[in-house]
Amino acid sequence: MPARIGTSLKQISFVSACVLLLAACGTEAQISSDAKGNKTIVDDEASNGSKPSTEADAEYRIVSTTVAITEILDALDLDAVGIPTTYKQLPGRFKGVTEIGNPMSPDMELVRSLLPTHVLSVSTLEDDLKDGFEAAKVKADFLDFTNLQSMKEEIRSLGEQFNRTELAETLITNYDGKIAELKQRATGEPPTVMILMGVPGSYLVGTANSYIGDLVKQLGGINVVEQSDVEFISANTEYLYQGNADIILRAAHGMPDEVIKMFDEEFRTNDIWKHFKAVQNDRVYDLPEDLFGTTGNMAVEEALEALADMLYPN
Repeated sequence: MPARIGTSLKQISFVSACVLLLAACGTEAQISSDAKGNKTIVDDEASNGSKPSTEADAEYRIVSTTVAITEILDALDLDAVGIPTTYKQLPGRFKGVTEIGNPMSPDMELVRSLLPTHVLSVSTLEDDLKDGFEAAKVKADFLDFTNLQSMKEEIRSLGEQFNRTELAETLITNYDGKIAELKQRATGEPPTVMILMGVPGSYLVGTANSYIGDLVKQLGGINVVEQSDVEFISANTEYLYQGNADIILRAAHGMPDEVIKMFDEEFRTNDIWKHFKAVQNDRVYDLPEDLFGTTGNMAVEEALEALADMLYPN
């Protein structure tokens, strides 16, 4: 059974470590400059990066450090010279591109060797990575994907920065259209929802400020943990029972199969769970990891569709 967390420094450190875990999952290019100072790649094989989509794109040498950012680059028809190491399948355009390591601990020297013009990470990892990038003398931008609105703003900014405005606006329009469509299903009293975010050995509770919490809010659901400035908290089951949500959403990350088994064992052996309305009414759902990440990603439309079926079943 997960440890019960209060407000001590030791307990806060535990939550921080879990949040860091949740956030997870080459050769030197040769560049020369002409008389006008324009940079060009002089050895395609050495760069080991995907070829630029247009001549104008040749000036961009983007290193993406997370899967979500890499997928968004693909949606914006942008290439990269560095991508994260991951077990997940990335878009085909990035086949053969240099892997720069885990999103939580990229190889800073390898990143620097790629001579990037842009290095992109996420804001949830900024506190952990900022000093490392600065020590390697690499300028990194930390994109805010903690909720759908922030992700849309970041997509719009990327579109403006890399001359992909039309593609960016199309993505944003599609998200807004999907939400408007799904809100039509929201009939009756809005359900109360508890989000459990599992990692091997323990779990946290997703607040309304978490990405999944934001998706719940977008569809009219009410998170039992509304009043919080952070994305995740930890609490014992007696505390959680005070919310007694209509629906429990269980998200598994890191090692999904292991985490689901952990959840099943917890719900089977901890007697208090049988008193929750969601358990009594068989409204406990395991969220697919490929749709429900800890930050915004390109699966948002599919995630909203799946979530609407859970919150407002026919």
